Amino acid sequence: MGGAGDDDDADQGGSAPCLLHELGPDGTVVDPRQAEDVARWRKAERERLLAAREALSSESRVAQTAAMATHLERLIPDNAPQIVSVYWPIRAEPDLRAWMRSRCERGIRIALPVAVALGQPLVFREWHPGARLAHGLWRIPYPADGAEVTPTVVLAPVVGFDGQCYRLGYGGGFFDRTLAVLRPRPLVIGVGYECGAIRTIFPQPHDIPMDWIVTGASPARRRSAAPS
Repeated sequence: MGGAGDDDDADQGGSAPCLLHELGPDGTVVDPRQAEDVARWRKAERERLLAAREALSSESRVAQTAAMATHLERLIPDNAPQIVSVYWPIRAEPDLRAWMRSRCERGIRIALPVAVALGQPLVFREWHPGARLAHGLWRIPYPADGAEVTPTVVLAPVVGFDGQCYRLGYGGGFFDRTLAVLRPRPLVIGVGYECGAIRTIFPQPHDIPMDWIVTGASPARRRSAAPS
């Protein structure tokens, strides 16, 4: 994703949107114009971070993904019944397909998310090696014959993330809508490359933080109980 310059804004993930000093301490928007500023800033930041991710060498992606798999082994034990939603990688996302095959072979149930329609929560269908795949929105594969399940753990790919484990995604709002209605709430782990770290995503009322962020760095980041 492009190299950072020497200025502070570049090091912190770009210039802050104007008027963000009027956001409440909990991230609540107090003026509709501020929501527009945040949306514009996120669009530009998302494009910057995607470019930087796609610029990573294949060797770097493989090495970082291997480190992510090691972190996930610690966070998701085999000794309890689990249904883990992973994802099918697109746009240079960390490719955890070998990891999910391994976990499936060790008895962990694996699911993939399915975007059924714009503006709707995701559903989850059980996957196993060799499962017949169909294609949903944006032609992302999902298990054509898999039973619909409720995951106990959700791995959410991130474009960017901040120190409070808020996730910057592709802008469709699928994961936020889904986490708002999933009961019981699963353990949610954001997965992405270290170059996605930014100072803040300027969280809005609809944004839901991850419980953990896992990258190719060590240790995994855990969400604190409250912003410091």
